[in-house]
Amino acid sequence: MTLTADDLRERTRKLLDEHDTADRSAFLQARFDAGLAWVHFPEGLGGLDAPRALQSVVDAELAAAGAPDNDPRRIGIGLGMAAPTILRFGNDAQRRRYLRPLWIGEEVWCQLFSEPGAGSDLAALGTRAVRDGDEWVVTGQKVWTSSAHTARFAILVTRTDPDVPKHQGMTYFICDMHAPGVEVRPLRQITGEAEFNEVFLTGVRIPDANRLGEVGEGWKVAQTTLMNERVAIGGHAIPREGGMIGIAAKLWRERPELRTPELHDRLLRLWVRSEGVRLAGTRLRQQLAAGSPGPEGSGMKLAFSTLNQEISGLELELLGEEGLRYDDWTMRRPDKVDFTGREAGYRYLRAKGNSIEGGTSEILRNIISERVLGLPSEPRVDKDVAWKDLPR
Repeated sequence: MTLTADDLRERTRKLLDEHDTADRSAFLQARFDAGLAWVHFPEGLGGLDAPRALQSVVDAELAAAGAPDNDPRRIGIGLGMAAPTILRFGNDAQRRRYLRPLWIGEEVWCQLFSEPGAGSDLAALGTRAVRDGDEWVVTGQKVWTSSAHTARFAILVTRTDPDVPKHQGMTYFICDMHAPGVEVRPLRQITGEAEFNEVFLTGVRIPDANRLGEVGEGWKVAQTTLMNERVAIGGHAIPREGGMIGIAAKLWRERPELRTPELHDRLLRLWVRSEGVRLAGTRLRQQLAAGSPGPEGSGMKLAFSTLNQEISGLELELLGEEGLRYDDWTMRRPDKVDFTGREAGYRYLRAKGNSIEGGTSEILRNIISERVLGLPSEPRVDKDVAWKDLPR
């Protein structure tokens, strides 16, 4: 039986009637068990095998009732990247072990992908995993890891066969961030905070039961993660004048003494672009309802990055000398990024990272040109060369 919007409303209202929203943890557990966490997931895993588009029906009912959410900004990597990867490539035991505490927010996740020598070219990564019976021994270094200091688990890509070309010799694991040999060090950013980290893995033992996908197919699994990551960053639902453009428009309306004709023109252009991107995001989410994310998510993430940087720059120019003030450069390790809760200077500085995190803008332009526009790809001289023979 195919569930309808009315069916979902009825189930959501029943959830609200039977469970106290004041007990946040208990309510979130009940919501997951009722299949109203992500309705397109299978029954028993937080879903109802319902059309993905119906999630908005559930969310609207819960928001109107003032029900607590699972703080998606804090657990975004788990929700947007780990969960869809585990759903597609995990076995039944892995799905049942990880998805419920991940969605509820009991266990935070991070992403161990980029390395000092393998960022934009992820397939060049060198973190080694060597099999030892029913375990793998992992040694290497990862970098730019958001939330590693709060994470319980990580999605990890490693090199398991150096004798084949770089895309073929990778294997994907779930890594316990509390395991012996895992060391997390903060990376202080231009904002003064250290939400990023570098992670050192020294002889970390990972059970083969924590492997996602087949040995040597880590690149295939990682592609699922990366496509979902870009949709999660650039394709989230926001209302008209939501996000950064809303902050700039509010400032324009409330501070007429700051206005100039040139800034007025720029604000209007950015407002129109923001609205176009918002509507494109709605279309992308409709496409997702019919299947898995594709390269279009790269376009959304690229647009998100450039708009954030331009809008934060406009806000700073509007404020003039006021925009140069910075309230607090204290070294802290936050558990989430807060663009709206800080001042303009913070937004301007933090937005600089948008064109790096989640895929650099340069790489995303390559993906769009090749996979969306069908343009010729760049020459790749290392395509058939064993990873161990690549120059470093």
